[in-house]
Amino acid sequence: MTPVKIGMMSFAHMHAFSYAAALKELDCVEFIGVADDDKDRAKKVGSDLGVESFAEYEDLLATDVQGIIVCSENIHHRRHVVVAAQHNKHVMCEKPLSVSNEDAEAMIEVCKRANVKLLTAFPCRFHPAFLQLKQSVDNGDLGKLLAIKATNQGKCPWGWFVDKSLSGGGAVIDHTVHVVDLMRCMSGSEPVRVYAEIDNRMHKKDFDDTGILTVEFANGLYATVDASWSRPKSYATWGNVKLDVVGTDGIAAMNMFAQQIDGFYDKNMSYTYDYWGENSDLNLVASFARCIGEDMAPEVTGEDGARALAVALAAYESAKTGKPVSLV
Repeated sequence: MTPVKIGMMSFAHMHAFSYAAALKELDCVEFIGVADDDKDRAKKVGSDLGVESFAEYEDLLATDVQGIIVCSENIHHRRHVVVAAQHNKHVMCEKPLSVSNEDAEAMIEVCKRANVKLLTAFPCRFHPAFLQLKQSVDNGDLGKLLAIKATNQGKCPWGWFVDKSLSGGGAVIDHTVHVVDLMRCMSGSEPVRVYAEIDNRMHKKDFDDTGILTVEFANGLYATVDASWSRPKSYATWGNVKLDVVGTDGIAAMNMFAQQIDGFYDKNMSYTYDYWGENSDLNLVASFARCIGEDMAPEVTGEDGARALAVALAAYESAKTGKPVSLV
């Protein structure tokens, strides 16, 4: 396959650096360069990565770049995806897809009208642990799915993530979407009802850092989701992604990042965590390049991002009213 030309818009999100590393590693990609609202950050990133930094987004989009990875603050996703689509560039957008259902639908519609592909950045879809779990479900090993306990518990990322005018929320909008996407993909069913209790129990600030959701699916599946920034500063890694699945014929437990080496050092009484497992960010970026180069439908679509976002936004509404929220 001829290398696909890909550029990046904004390095506001920390995942951008992992995606950039993937672009540098993949033989099927030509990394064109970077642009950012923060021009000093663009220059530094470009210099560090050995790629061109563009003064304006339009300068990057005016090149023969084929695909754009958007990693800006959540509030800017719509603006950046739309301008990329208007320049006929395919787009991979960091999650959550946007901060409102209206923005998400508008992004999807603009990309459809421009005939460009829109992929939501859900790297967990590409992790072997999840793929093996999904295969077991597809094979009928668990029988009919009855219930799922999901967790996505991490450290608070601070910065713009805790500024609701830029992020659209806190932990719930940040961490719900990953596991909801996994549950939708695995079950083949859509969420229809959400109840949530959301608070700021960890940091006592004006953003949500703890959230417990209950989600009912159209096929009768029932799930709970812990979407929190509940890991302490001293925690060895950022957090976890886990699914405990109960079916009529069996149960399965997935710990996505259990491939690790724990190091304990008596000399200075320290502990280290070293992850050696699969790089799902690399697999995600490779999928984006493949769908462009081979003119395939994205494996994770804009619609997938919108459906997961809708659950997070319904959770906020439920927590505010104290009542379940219907999605149908």
